[in-house]
Amino acid sequence: MANLVTIEAEARERAGKGAARATRRQGKVPAVIYGAKQAPTMISIDPKVLLREMHRGGWRSRLFEIKHDGQTTRALIRDVSVHPVTDVPEHVDFQRLATGEKMKIAVSVHFSNEAISPGIKRGGMLNVVRHTVECYVDPDSVPDQFEADLGAMEINDNLRWSNLKGTDGIRPVIQDRDFVIATVAAPTKMPDVVVDGGTPAGGTKAPAKAAPKKK
Repeated sequence: MANLVTIEAEARERAGKGAARATRRQGKVPAVIYGAKQAPTMISIDPKVLLREMHRGGWRSRLFEIKHDGQTTRALIRDVSVHPVTDVPEHVDFQRLATGEKMKIAVSVHFSNEAISPGIKRGGMLNVVRHTVECYVDPDSVPDQFEADLGAMEINDNLRWSNLKGTDGIRPVIQDRDFVIATVAAPTKMPDVVVDGGTPAGGTKAPAKAAPKKK
């Protein structure tokens, strides 16, 4: 199960653009927690905490434990609105999680053993089709990531959903096929190896240089 990241927040009494602007003037980011058949909860967050999580990467699939007004709420970040010039966060939407209620989440894929892949060692190129996989998961069983082991992959091999590790009990959004996660593609051009006498390994003799013309 993924680790919960705790965020300290403060309750907001009012909603609306005016209240959001007032929150920003106080140096905080306005946010809302919705979902799980409950009324939306208005909160504000320290922008430094939010930026820290966004810079870590994978924040869309990270589980957060939001502490506010004496309560604790588990949630996902569903959307972050940023300033068009400064990229400073201006508003955050959290989705509240409920035990037993499946949620749609994008789980990141971690690729391992690339250095020992026979196909890559022979010049093949790793082509990642999906860096994340959208799945339906119970909030109590969200994985940190899926593992894609490249250690045995040859040129033209495919690594599919069924090859991923850490998918037990998890249902992908795509159900009609065993979809591709990554491939090892053949190199676009094989290098010519020239043997003694100026003849490439393929057997065609290299063209002779033209003799200089007499003046």
